[in-house]
Amino acid sequence: MGTAEGFAYVERPDGTVVISHHGRAAGTLRGGRAAEFLAEVDGDPQLVMARWTGNYRRGNERTARQHPRNRG
Repeated sequence: MGTAEGFAYVERPDGTVVISHHGRAAGTLRGGRAAEFLAEVDGDPQLVMARWTGNYRRGNERTARQHPRNRG
């Protein structure tokens, strides 16, 4: 599986967290969700940001669709 790259986040003074991917906004977190994200981002920040934005499974959908098990 490939590694996530190109993610960055900015914590604003009002507590909002904006996650960007290659310079474009990918998600905005507010309140409790922002606090959860900030507590979790200490480990591998690229993977955490990919997961929080829903951008963590890109790349293998097309190949999985062609697998004999998934044809129907």
